[in-house]
Amino acid sequence: MTLLYTEVEEELRASVRDLLADRSGSGAVLRRVESETPYDMDLWKTLSREIGVAGLLVPEEHGGAGASAREVAVVLEELGRAVAPLPFLTSSVLATKALLLAGEGDLIQELASGETTAALAVSLAASPYRPLPATVTVTDGALSGEVGAVAGADVADVLLVPVGTALYRVRAADVRIETVPSLDLTRPVSTLTFSGVAGEEVGAIDVRRLLSFGAGLLASEQLGVAEWCLNTTLSYIKERHQFARPVGSFQAIKHRMADLWLDVVRARAAARNAADLLAEDAGVAHTPEDRELAAAVAASWCSEVAVHVAEESVQLHGGIGMTWEHPVHLYLKRAKATEIALGTPGAHREALATLADLPAPA
Repeated sequence: MTLLYTEVEEELRASVRDLLADRSGSGAVLRRVESETPYDMDLWKTLSREIGVAGLLVPEEHGGAGASAREVAVVLEELGRAVAPLPFLTSSVLATKALLLAGEGDLIQELASGETTAALAVSLAASPYRPLPATVTVTDGALSGEVGAVAGADVADVLLVPVGTALYRVRAADVRIETVPSLDLTRPVSTLTFSGVAGEEVGAIDVRRLLSFGAGLLASEQLGVAEWCLNTTLSYIKERHQFARPVGSFQAIKHRMADLWLDVVRARAAARNAADLLAEDAGVAHTPEDRELAAAVAASWCSEVAVHVAEESVQLHGGIGMTWEHPVHLYLKRAKATEIALGTPGAHREALATLADLPAPA
């Protein structure tokens, strides 16, 4: 195992970062979240077709890149740095992994090309450690019910609906999708209403494994958020002067920045460890328990680090950090929203006690 980035991963990072810098700067993101179409689907098509990020998890025989969770984690880091309003997590990670677990090949090929976008019809706040609420039922192949707080559904062509241990494929156009107010302006959530919608069963699904996989990789996005906040704050306190001195020269500020840097370094180690163990072709025979343990560690630590660093970034930016025009509020909102996504830090820590075989305190 190595937590270092490979040359291929660094090249992928550079390609994604350059494109996002050109097409999805903070000004562009702020304008989008104020519009009725926060998702940038033109940028998504460019990322999918020219860089191939949509098919990273997809095997080559299905038209994908045949990459692993390590490469996916690198992309998520960069998307977190840019708080880019793109359906990568929802379509290329969660929905694609669901199809891989269910053994569905045809739709996977469509997702790999970026021509089709899918969303998993599960609340973004769903926990890997609790059964999904049975809010959707299937009768003679028709789905009825409602699912709330679904991310990526408003730009999806296909919805993947877990019902019990089965995964159903539904056309998004046949479902009532109502976008609701969300704290994270760059990742809207929707309420889905199924009224006798025809669904096609595509296979069996292990929801716990799927959500744990997503939580482990979401940690890399949270790492990207924290890194942007740390670096942006560092640049600001070097330039901002008070009492004829840079703000960053004050000892109290130095100590706060040093603590944040240590938190981010630890977050990087946890996120990279999770990505490495979640990579199916890592070359080492990892057990499902090993992967779930690494994902829980990364999810519990990185989610809280992202929130803490973003909060400190707002404070250390002073008055400008409290304005709408400065993008730091987008990062704080993304961090707060992902803190409860795919399991809260407390839920992951509680699961760690069992996964690591730690006895409860007497």
